[in-house]
Amino acid sequence: MASFKITGGKHLSGDLVIQGAKNEALQVICATILSKEKVTIHNIPNIRDVNNLISLMEFLGCKVKKEDSNSYSFQCDDIDVDKMYTEECRQKTRSLRGSVMLIGPMLARFHKAHIPTPGGDKIGRRRLDTHFNSFEKLGARVSYNFETMSFEVEGKNLKGTYMLLDEASITGTANAIMASVFAEGKTQIFNAACEPYLYQLCSMLNRMGAKISGVGSNLLTIEGVSELKGTEHTLLPDMIEVGSFIGLSAMTRSNIRLKNVHWQHLGIIPEIFSRLGIKIEKENDDMLIPPQEIYEIEKFMDGSIMHISDAPWPGFTPDLISIALVVSTMAKGSVLIHQKMFESRLFFVDKLIDMGAKIILCDPHRATVIGNERKYPLRGIRMSSPDIRAGVALLIAALSAEGTSIIDNIEQIDRGYQNIDTRLNNIGAEIERIN
Repeated sequence: MASFKITGGKHLSGDLVIQGAKNEALQVICATILSKEKVTIHNIPNIRDVNNLISLMEFLGCKVKKEDSNSYSFQCDDIDVDKMYTEECRQKTRSLRGSVMLIGPMLARFHKAHIPTPGGDKIGRRRLDTHFNSFEKLGARVSYNFETMSFEVEGKNLKGTYMLLDEASITGTANAIMASVFAEGKTQIFNAACEPYLYQLCSMLNRMGAKISGVGSNLLTIEGVSELKGTEHTLLPDMIEVGSFIGLSAMTRSNIRLKNVHWQHLGIIPEIFSRLGIKIEKENDDMLIPPQEIYEIEKFMDGSIMHISDAPWPGFTPDLISIALVVSTMAKGSVLIHQKMFESRLFFVDKLIDMGAKIILCDPHRATVIGNERKYPLRGIRMSSPDIRAGVALLIAALSAEGTSIIDNIEQIDRGYQNIDTRLNNIGAEIERIN
């Protein structure tokens, strides 16, 4: 187990290059199973979750080659499906939430898949019904083994159909798309998630020979094809990292330039942080966050308290709720943070309260933050990272705090952020990785 030792109170200055999008990487790497030909993916982040998925792909028989520092080629012409039933595979998949997206392409190409209940962040119940309901609509049989806590899906003659997803799940949509590409006839997916990462997945599959229309909307139409070819694909910058570094800059009164952020794919993220009073400037495709001594949370037009909540795209991503919350602690004004999707994601606020933040945890989904205008700086403490996004929120708090903080269980942070200590130290932070 490793920890970060952080000396707070440093003002950072410099450029940060945004890593490739973690959530997109997990989808498109799984999608390479749909082709026997080589698929090359660029801008892959060197993070724990993605590396674990690449290791799992190699275990299943995919030929993986590292082409350069952030590019890999995948050739899945000799996949051994039976390895999914081994104990070694079960151990690998249990450590990775993204492993659930192997089911769709495995079902489509090999007509069966077996996977244990996947791992990932402990942020409350994360049901998988949307995934398996879509497989059943296509004609597959789904069963669950309570002894091994694993799912088994079989379906030799998948048929195109109409499906209305019961929630606009990103990974559920991705799995439904990948399971449908070889299904006979036409499949329509309504209430599909339409995040940029789904746009990227569909665009890649279309270049490989799939026939997907309505890309970018919540109604997708898929005409089944018999095979897919190889292609090259480049991941978008990670919009969650963009939002995290906006919060970092504001909290530490830093002068940071985020390089090549792809503004057109950020949606409402810059607007939400602007509502918290943070100045954000656009310069070509870069984002500049200048230092601010005080940033003031807006009120609604009727004078009522600002309310920040998560929602499916194009709403505010739940992965940045923890960042918005920690940023609000040093603002002028108050805000109600409403995390609708996961019932355990706000439980890290007790650590912020120990650091001196004024937060009222109303219930598992809502917290009221009373900003203190920097009149009372946060103080350094020892704490533990409960999940990826809360871990980075705590890191941001520690970097802004007086004194020294230690964050344990930083493997959680490493799952989603590439060499974050080295990158931030290069622009003036003081973070030491210790055992």
